[in-house]
Amino acid sequence: MKAITIKQPWATLIALREKQFETRSWQTKYRGPIAIHAGKQIDKEACEDSWIKGVLVEHGITSWQQLPTGVVLATAELVECHKVGATLGYASIFDSGKSINGLEVAFGDYTEGRYAWELDNVKVFPEPIPAKGQLSLWEWDGDSS
Repeated sequence: MKAITIKQPWATLIALREKQFETRSWQTKYRGPIAIHAGKQIDKEACEDSWIKGVLVEHGITSWQQLPTGVVLATAELVECHKVGATLGYASIFDSGKSINGLEVAFGDYTEGRYAWELDNVKVFPEPIPAKGQLSLWEWDGDSS
């Protein structure tokens, strides 16, 4: 299965189904199942952002130290890769005509020209599975390696 390593707290926000789009500077033509890997890095400053902190607290996460790292948290379906056309405040419009707003925009980098990977059908593992991440898309065999 394809996998993507995502820095915390964003990997957890996806697993919690609070973040449906992962923003990247690059696009992919891949569509299909994808494992969500929480990398070893935690953006502690982002964890103090009032929007992110508020959502994490709603789910019982009160400190960045509770965020798992170096593990696969969930799987999802990568259904589309949208190019960001414009962002005004907390609303973003993709070149495809689709638009998003609110917390979703606050949880990503929707700078014009970047890409928003649309994720759906998120399934969280009962226990995170240890795995070593990689850059770009990579193959995950489901084992803790």
